[in-house]
Amino acid sequence: MTFDVKKQAPNIIVWVLLLTLPLWIEHAGSYIQLGTQVVVMALGAMALNFLLGYTGVLSFGHAAYFGLGAYGAGLTLRYLAPSTGSAIVVGVLAGMVAAAVIGPLIVRLRGVYFAMVTIAFGQVFYFVAFRWNAVTGGDDGLTNWKRQPLHVGPMTFDIQSNATNFYFFVLAIFALAVAVMAFLLRSPFGRTLIAIRENERRTRFMGINVNLHIWLSWMISCTFMALAGTLYALLNNFVDPRALFWTQSGTFVIICVMGGMRSFWGPLVGAAIFVWLQDYLSSLTPNWQSFVGLVFVAVVLFFPRGVLGILRRRALE
Repeated sequence: MTFDVKKQAPNIIVWVLLLTLPLWIEHAGSYIQLGTQVVVMALGAMALNFLLGYTGVLSFGHAAYFGLGAYGAGLTLRYLAPSTGSAIVVGVLAGMVAAAVIGPLIVRLRGVYFAMVTIAFGQVFYFVAFRWNAVTGGDDGLTNWKRQPLHVGPMTFDIQSNATNFYFFVLAIFALAVAVMAFLLRSPFGRTLIAIRENERRTRFMGINVNLHIWLSWMISCTFMALAGTLYALLNNFVDPRALFWTQSGTFVIICVMGGMRSFWGPLVGAAIFVWLQDYLSSLTPNWQSFVGLVFVAVVLFFPRGVLGILRRRALE
């Protein structure tokens, strides 16, 4: 098997930029924590894109699993054990279990009905977090906890106070998650998901259990979304009910569309654009959402395949 440099060029560029980010981000007028936020939001958007871009199913309730992951991590560190590893495991399990329970209830729905029911379930989790003041802190958020250093045998990695170390910790998890998603999408399972997206009726006539595949895609997507939520909580050492609110789901949809839904790295590009715009515009005006919305409308109107789609087309010309 030969290595096609031209075909692998996008992957090489992405990983070179991510691995060297601490060296150049400050020279670009930004800071390392913003780069970490880009990676975290990119993981969440790529998780949603697994369901939206590759299976063709729109969920507007993925913030529920993002928030469950975040609260799972925060509650573990505050009430159970001062362990970053345990916090991530509990957060991911919380999102995965919730997705496993809800999935069979909605997997037969399609289109706007599927999207609306996912919002409804997501709002249930939001109001639980909002009202359960004694445990979650309610609208004030969950505080008085922070990520802990990693202990691997006799070695200790300071991801608590060293922002660069934490960035590479998040990047390592991102790399593992991306590798798993890429493997699944290139497998027969992934090809089946694309077939469902392109023509569900024909796929069903071929004898494929469409509902089972959509449920599995839903489970995988929500699990990775919960993983992104745990990293988001660890990044901020804080979580509040807004992480569960439907507008957070909308943010991930915007990131996917802005970067390019049907491309693997599109959500990463969208996350970089969205997070940078949010950081820059929020420092100029409290109405930054309006300007981000205008950018999103412009992308939808003039670049329907997203920013990465137009860059790819320009490269082929």
